[in-house]
Amino acid sequence: MSEVETPSAANRSPINTSRSVIIVAGGVGQRMGASIPKQFLPLAGRPLLMHTITQFVRYDATLFIVVALPAAHIDRWQRLCDEYRFATPHRIVAGGDSRAASVRNALSRLPDTDFIAVHDGVRPLTPVDVIARCFATAARYGSAVPVVPVTDSLRKQTADDSYDIPRDGIVTVQTPQVFRADRLRDAYARTADNTAAFTDDASVVQTAGYDITLTEGSRENIKITTPADLPVADALLYLRNR
Repeated sequence: MSEVETPSAANRSPINTSRSVIIVAGGVGQRMGASIPKQFLPLAGRPLLMHTITQFVRYDATLFIVVALPAAHIDRWQRLCDEYRFATPHRIVAGGDSRAASVRNALSRLPDTDFIAVHDGVRPLTPVDVIARCFATAARYGSAVPVVPVTDSLRKQTADDSYDIPRDGIVTVQTPQVFRADRLRDAYARTADNTAAFTDDASVVQTAGYDITLTEGSRENIKITTPADLPVADALLYLRNR
């Protein structure tokens, strides 16, 4: 594990480990068709992942931050931090073969903490009020998963046909997903043999027998998955900062 911290970071507030965030950026972004992982692609003048981390610092500069990165690209990230003088203190852990494995690796390097947020590294525009709402909801109920209602019509495609699916009550799931730390750790311990099949942490926690509380997300909280998503994110950042 490495810790990225420049001298200017020493002037920041002391890190408060009662709330932590795992930023999962362990993928290689094959759907982007880029020569480097999508979390390192430029967005509004600096690597996308820096925007993601910055949103959490804007919420609380004392958060304990762990970033899971592809092992082969950790040196690249450290060079980028030097190049862009990115001074936000954070720790780096090597990602695993799956999202769940990356979270598991990061959990092993977290200190004792009360609440843990898990966030997609390629969601760089998460509004601060969404982050705050997730932590507040988790403090009250033990978990918080941000969602937004589906607005498109839905159809289920089969081998021979397709049929419509009522969209009432259907939501899309976002991050950060925030949990009481003891529940998240216990859930990953209980599901150690099959976490690779899960696509988010709420599924892991619910499978372990804990309730999941939904809270309001944001349509600005987009996930950068394909090349078409980058100009959308760039436009949203321009409008937000104008």
